Amino acid sequence: MKCSLGYTFVKASPLPARRLMAYAWPMPSPAVPPPTRDIPAQLKAAEQHCARNGTQLTTLRREVLDLILRADSPLTAYQLLDQLKAIRKSAVPPTVYRTLDFLIENRLIHRIERLNAFTPCTEGEHDHRDAQFLICKKCGSVTEIEDDAITRALAAAAAARGFRPGHAIVELDGICAACAESAPA
Repeated sequence: MKCSLGYTFVKASPLPARRLMAYAWPMPSPAVPPPTRDIPAQLKAAEQHCARNGTQLTTLRREVLDLILRADSPLTAYQLLDQLKAIRKSAVPPTVYRTLDFLIENRLIHRIERLNAFTPCTEGEHDHRDAQFLICKKCGSVTEIEDDAITRALAAAAAARGFRPGHAIVELDGICAACAESAPA
């Protein structure tokens, strides 16, 4: 199944409330050939998404999003700055940070707090206040999951203690399926 931004999704469970959204990179198994990433289509979808929200994907914003979409793993702001300087010699940190803020606000990317890095959002139409990420310690891949049961469990635990959460971002580190398969027994 493809989302509005052109990512391919993989069902993790037959339960409708639980979805696993895997990026097109890295693939979960080396035996499965990687699909081609249609970056131009993803950028066009992002442009349309912004237009629907009354915002504009400027040339700079498009260039930064393009770098994030092409990356094999999340990029830090300074990695983005270094890559952007190859395109725009005058790029400076505040420009990159403002652009990243825009891309986050328009639900096109996520900030992975643990890594202090940015990764594409697999589905711009979901609630960005509640997201879960699986981060592989070996290869650096990040998989975004959207599991309503996790969100409900966290909300219930908070409510039981009289706490009102604003948002719940869960970042779970471990070993991805591809790395686990390739590890010696």
